[in-house]
Amino acid sequence: MSKKNKTEKKPKMEFIFQKKNYTFLFIGLGLIALGFILMAGGGSDDPNVFNPEIYNFRRIRLAPTLILIGLGIQIYAILLNPNKKKK
Repeated sequence: MSKKNKTEKKPKMEFIFQKKNYTFLFIGLGLIALGFILMAGGGSDDPNVFNPEIYNFRRIRLAPTLILIGLGIQIYAILLNPNKKKK
């Protein structure tokens, strides 16, 4: 019979992401949500009436740009290694 050594160390449980990663993740999520909020609306109550408001700068340029920037920040947050030490 073999007894287990009581001095065995259990592996330390660590999360994959640290606080810095989650900060960037939430910033990216906020930008994506803001982009979708800015893109919403602009429709017409009457389907027979054209509303040119749907083609303004906010919906065509600003909102998609914010969404793409938010996605870029999400990718950066996933790839960020907070344990890397600067030399």
